[in-house]
Amino acid sequence: MAGFGSRLYYGWIVVALTFITVLITSGVRSSTTVFIVPLETEFDWSRAAISAAISLNLLLYGLAAPISGWLMDRFGPRKVVLGSLVLLVLGVAGTLGMNQLWQLTLLWGILIGLGAGGSSSVLYATVASRWFVARRGLVLGFLGSANSTGQLLFLPALMAIIVGFGWRGGSVVMVAIVLALALPVLLWMRDDPADIGLRPYGADGAEARRAAQPDAPAISLFGALRTPDFWLLAGAYFVCGATSGGLIGTHFIPHSIDHGIPEMTAAATFGVMGGMNFVGTIGAGWLTDRVDPRKLLAMIYGLRGLSLFALPFLTDFSGLAVFAVVYGLDWFATVPPTVAVTARRFGRGSMGSIYGWIFASHQLGAAVLAVGGGVIRVWMGDYQLAFLAGGVLGLLAAGMSLLVRTRRPSPVLAPA
Repeated sequence: MAGFGSRLYYGWIVVALTFITVLITSGVRSSTTVFIVPLETEFDWSRAAISAAISLNLLLYGLAAPISGWLMDRFGPRKVVLGSLVLLVLGVAGTLGMNQLWQLTLLWGILIGLGAGGSSSVLYATVASRWFVARRGLVLGFLGSANSTGQLLFLPALMAIIVGFGWRGGSVVMVAIVLALALPVLLWMRDDPADIGLRPYGADGAEARRAAQPDAPAISLFGALRTPDFWLLAGAYFVCGATSGGLIGTHFIPHSIDHGIPEMTAAATFGVMGGMNFVGTIGAGWLTDRVDPRKLLAMIYGLRGLSLFALPFLTDFSGLAVFAVVYGLDWFATVPPTVAVTARRFGRGSMGSIYGWIFASHQLGAAVLAVGGGVIRVWMGDYQLAFLAGGVLGLLAAGMSLLVRTRRPSPVLAPA
């Protein structure tokens, strides 16, 4: 097994580059939450209108996933990531001259949504599947934690820049960071271990044989669509996106500010959520290698639902801080077990296309509750109904996760 002995296995370098890429792109994409109040103030745009642009961002972020997965299968992750960074630079730089709502929709909604989609969880699912057999669950957990780490680092820092220099100052900083990322990706990113004469990490070990044994034979996307298991996974992931990026990711900071929490404190609390998610996602990856991932998913969704039921009654700093800790543990913790269940049910050879569409469902859910939360806030004057609806959805997702079968598919669903 190649590893950390006399020669560093190159896959760990690819993992590090992927982590940094996901960290930065997720930070850029999720930064919209700290721009909501400044844009409301400067342009007198309604929160519902701004939320609609963010909703489009989330939707296209998801729809780009199966397309980017298809492109990665054919051209490799490196070219797809570089193309994504170009779109992010164009989108963020364009906001510097923005003064119309349609421009916000074009730049944040379309360009940044599509750009971030090229480095979504499909990227790290592809990297982990290509470069690792042993330790794959742990690698998925580590790479999944990059999303929360991006929030942990970006949002408090961006809020400080926005408070001190205005929201355009925040845009300038993001453009510079994305441009700086392009060079190491160009120089050191590699698409596949075979490109440099290597085998996947642990491909010849007993642990690899144990890890590979539960997988089903690969089947086509159309074969997967004919199974209830695909729709159960997609439905649960719809809820995941709706309750994470759509509801909390978009509206937690505005909700906190509504209740008198200072902007910097609200952003720092959100950063705590990201820090706790680093712990939760790494732990979920470690557990995915050891327990039934369906039960792990059910536990994560159940915890999320219960925490959302409590949120409407937590309106001071101490209550919101406790929520940030509890909710943070499960934010992206769904990724490793969802990828594992998908591989076991449909085969690793189908991961790119099938998981890409499951992730698209995730972002459809995020888009629905991003705009839905804004509409409820305008309609009712607060977010209580939105948070309670999220709690119900979380418990439903827990039940759907337990219903997924992981036994090998029947001959009817043989490889296409």
